[in-house]
Amino acid sequence: MNLKKKALLAAGILMASALLGGCGQAKIGYIDAERVLKEAPQIKALDEEGSQKYKEAVEEAEKKLQESQDMTQEDAQKAQMDVQRKLQGINQSYALQMRQKLDVALGDIARDEKLDAVVQNVPDQPVAVSGCIDITDKAIEKLQ
Repeated sequence: MNLKKKALLAAGILMASALLGGCGQAKIGYIDAERVLKEAPQIKALDEEGSQKYKEAVEEAEKKLQESQDMTQEDAQKAQMDVQRKLQGINQSYALQMRQKLDVALGDIARDEKLDAVVQNVPDQPVAVSGCIDITDKAIEKLQ
């Protein structure tokens, strides 16, 4: 399991245990983020657009590299770093846009369903085992 999944799992468990250990019964919703990424039209569209921009940036960088084969090693390293920054910027920009759309949708659902928390459930190591509400379909519906 990668570090990101472990961190999400740990955060989810801590949040769930803190809420359940508090006063009264907490109402927790969960989503299958992989399904949302695959099935929600707004998220899929952003992912496809980001992938296309990334591909175009790579092609542009390759073209520039071929056109300027006589550059010094230092200039080549600078050009490579510029390309890496640009590609990283594209990834971050689209990831942020997807996250913002998902956050808005989940906030609306949490308010409508009167949920105390929403956690991401990973199929191979679920955070939400029982007593939680699956809101994946509602999230996908909100992101039409």
